Amino acid sequence: MNYEGRRVEFFLPDSWQLIQVGDRTPVEPCVSEEAEIEEALNRPIRSQRLEDLAKGKSDAIILFDDLQRQTPCHVIIPKVAERLKKGGIREEAVKLLCATGTHPPISLEELKKKVGTEVFTAFEGRIFSHDPFGEHVFVGRTSRGTPIEINRLLHESDLAVGIGTCMPHPSAGFGGGYKIVLPGVASYETTERHHLTWLRNKKSTVNLLAGNPFFEDITEAGRLCGLLYKIDVVIDGGRMVRAFSGDPFFAQREASFLSFRLHGLSIPGLSDITVTSSFPLETGVQAMKALLLASYCTKRGGIIIWLAPHRHAGPIAPLIEEMAMDVTASEYHKRLLAKGIPDYLKHLGVSYAIQVVHFKEICEKFKVIHVTDGLHEEEVRKMGFEYAASIDEAIELASALKRDAHVLVLPSGGSVLPVVKPSQL
Repeated sequence: MNYEGRRVEFFLPDSWQLIQVGDRTPVEPCVSEEAEIEEALNRPIRSQRLEDLAKGKSDAIILFDDLQRQTPCHVIIPKVAERLKKGGIREEAVKLLCATGTHPPISLEELKKKVGTEVFTAFEGRIFSHDPFGEHVFVGRTSRGTPIEINRLLHESDLAVGIGTCMPHPSAGFGGGYKIVLPGVASYETTERHHLTWLRNKKSTVNLLAGNPFFEDITEAGRLCGLLYKIDVVIDGGRMVRAFSGDPFFAQREASFLSFRLHGLSIPGLSDITVTSSFPLETGVQAMKALLLASYCTKRGGIIIWLAPHRHAGPIAPLIEEMAMDVTASEYHKRLLAKGIPDYLKHLGVSYAIQVVHFKEICEKFKVIHVTDGLHEEEVRKMGFEYAASIDEAIELASALKRDAHVLVLPSGGSVLPVVKPSQL
């Protein structure tokens, strides 16, 4: 198993049958990130070239993701700015806006780390971090009734360009596309309404775009807000594999095909026990993705052994208290829909707060044994999980509950997308 970049070995009981070790072979990155971005900009998907879109526009804004993504913004932003200038937009008329969603605004030092010193210096005074509680403009409602409020800087710009990464997403199918707008630069209220409404819809799931209301509402919101152009990259092992650009919907769709080929993992059937690691998404709420993905390939009533270090577990503490409440996932979800996310949780962001619903739902369906050295046993038990100080201890606990079991092992559970075939077990 992968745990904080190191390999952790363990042995399975003889009575368990290993059905698969589901890891991926890393693919080779593109030879040159600069050349790959140039190629993507030269061949936009279902769109004019960026420099042609810029003609006749007086200013532009470039939206980019935050430090939770590995998007090489230091490479992409200069290429985009160059195309905007070629189309006639003055350098000083281009702004940068970090699309943090409902995460706390990031500092200037963090912005510099994200975009690189050269870009940060070039855009000094014109680089901003989105504040979900800041000044927003109401632009209308989606056909599903979601009220759309967006950052004023985006609303006032003649041309909006987005930069992001496409990877599997538990609710939106895949990241990228118009997610740079919602939740990227939307108000807290807009994101809260959207996420809570579609949170538990059966079609709001990973690897599904068509018919997914979570995704389709985001797409409609992005179009309402006027995002015309998007660059989405596919990353593997921290390096860019390929870049796509053009119409935000169609560029994301092409990127998602590649992302699925890279992350998709065929599973021969549902397991009785799944052993998964949150690596390489081990920070904050990202660690939750491995647990959620493991739930898709484990039999109801089965066991999930979940490794996640939680080294920086401070923000998780309030969520632990929420998970300790003696209410079902449905009851808690209804409470959030009726009253909204409590004020004392809002600083964590909507995506953090709704994890309580996911955690409770998983606890109702599976036995989770959590291996971590960042949380105390009492904290893990409050979450509704069994605590284990090591993977060997977790295996021992699980074997006492299931002597005979079909077992799936996901050494890098945060980077694989399990697809279960009709059972062959």
